Amino acid sequence: MDLDKHPQKPVAHAEPGVAIRASDADRDRIADILRDALAEGRLDAEEHSERIEAVYRAKTVGELEPIVQDLPATRRRPDATSYAYGPEEPAGPADNLIAVFSSSTRKGRWRVGRRTNAFSLFGNIEIDLTEALFGQRLTVINATSIFGNVEVRVPENISLRGSGTGFFGNFEVLTLEAEDPEAPVVVVNGYSLFGNVEAKPKRGRRISDLHDRLREHFG
Repeated sequence: MDLDKHPQKPVAHAEPGVAIRASDADRDRIADILRDALAEGRLDAEEHSERIEAVYRAKTVGELEPIVQDLPATRRRPDATSYAYGPEEPAGPADNLIAVFSSSTRKGRWRVGRRTNAFSLFGNIEIDLTEALFGQRLTVINATSIFGNVEVRVPENISLRGSGTGFFGNFEVLTLEAEDPEAPVVVVNGYSLFGNVEAKPKRGRRISDLHDRLREHFG
């Protein structure tokens, strides 16, 4: 073969990082940025949910980066290690509370998971977080009430946000913004149909010595 007559074509090089397969750590890093954006109010709950789905569908690093290109990178305070929520755990299945012609209550000293689904059909669900231990900064509660009632109570010194709709019913989340920028954030989403979904602080209940308690239980 005459190589002079058939010059080799230059090998096309992919843009650095674009074609690299994404690892679980890569996806978790992007998910952390989205989590902080939701906690800071940069994303609403629907946008956060859509982007999280895209994160875990992504196959390459190049698919991950555009998901957070309009968001600041995760910021850590210099003393973040002294304010640890405990070891980061991979997102697992949500906790489920179901009340069908019955009642379900979660209260007292318990560790709150990242996600909780509450479904009430002609029933009553009470979620009391005033004595709970938060193993992570962001906690999401998805509440659905059909001819029923879902009540969420939180301490006065955390952040509380949410969004939802009431169809011939009530959906009410009393927004709170904690003074401590590292305080837990609870987001309540969902809807009610001829029912009630309500989230608000429990007057007089606060997480006292928050940093010390977290270090004691998760340090």
